[in-house]
Amino acid sequence: MGEIANTTTEKAPKKSWFKGFKAEFKKIVWPDRETLTKQTIAVVIVTIILGIIISLLDFVIEFGISFLI
Repeated sequence: MGEIANTTTEKAPKKSWFKGFKAEFKKIVWPDRETLTKQTIAVVIVTIILGIIISLLDFVIEFGISFLI
């Protein structure tokens, strides 16, 4: 974890950087439309559920604090 990358002052030519970037970009596996739609719906549903849970907790805590005061 504490390893340091190449610390020499030599820089790789930009051509090789772009070639490496292009090669890595080609390795990306893009999801199909159906998978993307399902995952998007799942994220929206989980976000709404968590929003409701946080709102309920906020209401209960606010009610409890106002009851104590």
